[in-house]
Formats: sequence, C-alpha cells, structure tokens
Amino acid sequence: MKYLSLIITLFFIGNVKSQETKIWTLQECVNYAIENNLSVKQSELDKNIAAQDVVAAKWSFAPNLNANASHNYNFGSSITASGARASADFQSNTIGVNSSVNLFNGFANIHTLKQSKISVEAQEAALTKMKNDISLNVVNGYLQVLFAKEQVKVAQSQVTISETQVARIEELVNAGSLAEGDLFNIKSTLATDQQNLVVAENTQAMATLRLAQLLQLKEASIEVQDVNIAISDQSILGNDVMDIYNKANASFPEIKLAELNIESAEKGVKIAKSNFYPSLTLNMGMNTIYQHRQGTPDFFTFSEQLDQNLGKSVGVSLNVPIFNRYQFRTNVNKSKINYLRTEYLLETERLRLRETIQTAYTDAKASSKSYDASKISVEAQTKAFNYADERYKAGAINSFDFNQTKNNLLNAQSQLIRSKYDYVFKLKVLEFYSGVPIVIE
Repeated sequence: MKYLSLIITLFFIGNVKSQETKIWTLQECVNYAIENNLSVKQSELDKNIAAQDVVAAKWSFAPNLNANASHNYNFGSSITASGARASADFQSNTIGVNSSVNLFNGFANIHTLKQSKISVEAQEAALTKMKNDISLNVVNGYLQVLFAKEQVKVAQSQVTISETQVARIEELVNAGSLAEGDLFNIKSTLATDQQNLVVAENTQAMATLRLAQLLQLKEASIEVQDVNIAISDQSILGNDVMDIYNKANASFPEIKLAELNIESAEKGVKIAKSNFYPSLTLNMGMNTIYQHRQGTPDFFTFSEQLDQNLGKSVGVSLNVPIFNRYQFRTNVNKSKINYLRTEYLLETERLRLRETIQTAYTDAKASSKSYDASKISVEAQTKAFNYADERYKAGAINSFDFNQTKNNLLNAQSQLIRSKYDYVFKLKVLEFYSGVPIVIE
C-alpha cells in the first residue's frame, strides 16, 4: 500500500510539472522565431536551389553522353532478277552512342558559374536580413509584453490604494466623522481604478498574443521572463551618427545583398555578350546496325553484324552568329540597363540605411530626454501624493483633490514606464546598427 501511495504521489508531481507554464527568455524567443518561421524556411530552400544551380553550372563544362537504340519492321515486296515478286519483309536494329562537349562559347559557362555562386551569397544575405528583421520584431514584441506587465502592476497598486481608502472612509463615515458623499466619491474612484486594471490586463493579453503570433506558436499566449531592466550603458549616444552608419554600411546584409546583385548583373552583361562569339563544339559518336530479311537465313549472326557494321565519327562544329534579328543586341542592352538599375538600388539602400540610422539616433536622444523628464515627474508626483495623502487623512483636503493628486501620480508612473521601454528599444535598435548583439538584462 505504501508503494502504491508513493507511485500515485510521483505520478501527480510529474503531471503538475508537465503542466507548468514555460517561461521564455528573450534569447529563447528570438531563437525559436528564427528556427520555426515559415518565411525563413522558404528562404533556406531558395538558398538550396541556388546551390543546385552552382552544381549545374559546374557540370556544364563536362561532355554529355547519350545512347540510342531502335527496332524496326519493314513490310512489302519487290521484283527479283527473274521477274518474280518476292517478299521484302525485314527487321533491323540500330544502336549508337554519341557525345558532345563545348569547347568554346564565348566564356558563357564561366560567367554563368560565377553568377550562380554570387546567387548563393545573395540568398545567404537575404536570409540574414530576414533573420535580423525577425529578431527586431521579437525584441519589440517582448518589450511590449514587459511594458504591459508593468502597467498592470501600476494599475493594481492604484486599486490597492483605493481599496485602502474605501475601508478608511467607511470607518470615518460610520463614526460620523465624514459625510456619506465622500464614501461615494472614493468608491467611484475605486471602480475607475478597477476598470483601468481590466484595460491593462487586456492590453497585456493582446501583447502576449502578438508575441506568440510572432513566434508562430499554436498557443494564444506566452509567459515571458520578468526582467528588471536597468538603463546603464548609454555610451552609444556619444558616438557620431556617421560612424554608426559606416559600420552598418560595411556589414549589414541588405547592403551586401545590393552589392551582390550588382556583381550578378555584371556577369549577366558578360553572358549576354558571349552570344556574339563563335561557338565550337566537339562531337563524337559510334553507331551500328543489324538487319534480318524474313524467310532467309542470316549469313552473319547478330553480334557479327554489330561488329562489322560498327561506325565511328568525330568532328567539330563551328557556329558563327551573323544576324539574329537583333535579339542578341537587345539582350545586351537590357542586361546593361539592369546593371545600372542594381547600382541605383544599392544607392537607394544606402540612403535608406543612413536615414533609418539618423532617425533611430534622433529618436534615441529624444527618448533619453523624455525618460529623464519622466523620472523627475514621478519623483515630484510621488512627493505630492504622499503630502496629499497625509492631508487627506487629516481631513485638510477633500476626496476630489486627493483623487486628482493620485491620478497625476498614476499618469506620471504610466508615462515613465512608456518612456522607459520606448527608450530601451530605441537604444537596442541603435546598438543593433552598431553591430552590438541585442541583449536585455
């Protein structure tokens, strides 16, 4: 019986542990989102396809080899030397192998191979960019959850304060020290605070839902690790914005992708020009035949005929383009236009990156000032609330004035939380462009 009780207890404990909610860290969220994102998986497949293009381009230098075989029946009759009609039915087999290898095609194969290798690098850069975008979105979503959780705590603290005041006012009203109207006012404030708490909890639920959707989880919610974020290192704001841009310009995948597209377009121009060159091909082949006339014996066996009828060939073919209705010329012109287009796209990408960094830098500085101002405001409003609380307890001010001071503190606390997380995210974005890994601690 003791053993049975022990087994039941262990089973119960195991079930409880298995039902415990997983606590997600930021790094776990980022890793999971990247590993399981369907767009990332599709991009990885695109990279694999590009790698297969490299394999195909390498094998284009090798000769091809083909075998052919046929079996034919011929039916009819013919006139013999004696003037009699005789059956001319016979069957035949032909067997052959042939091979050809490109000796020269204007270096098109070489340029195609180089272009396919560039495409693999471009797909890798596109994949890295996608992962970076996902990481930033997850970090923002994670911070939104933390922000919402702190807002819930603030709302809950306001409810607690109001509940304490309701209990105190009820005692004073029952004792006849205060009019019942004061109790109605403070209960109204409590109802408003409770409503604000519900709104904050709903906001938290939506934030966790959005984060779960970013991770593409089946569950509609996610529990994140509570992090006491301390803003300590703000040295990034002391850097010159162009220094940050230069670092990003040298390492960011979107710039690398645009540069690789230029290289690929350059190879495309050379591939198009290769059509103007003569092409030289080496051809080789072996063929043999076996024939049998119906109704007559074979003078030579199947294998003897194949051996005696064996023919071999080798030769080269030269193809010189003379006029092709301007198809080659227009292809070259289009490839040159595409090359110029990729150059403009690179400049556009660099301009977009510079503007993004300048905006992020300006936003971070503005958020820093807003955060500092919010801290001062909370400190002042806290002192004002404590003073009002003491006066309210002493009956020196009415409930309206007390609630006004309390609401001012609530607004200041909410603004501090909002400015704090806004500042943290903008700092992290700026650090991200500087090449610093995103870490929240």
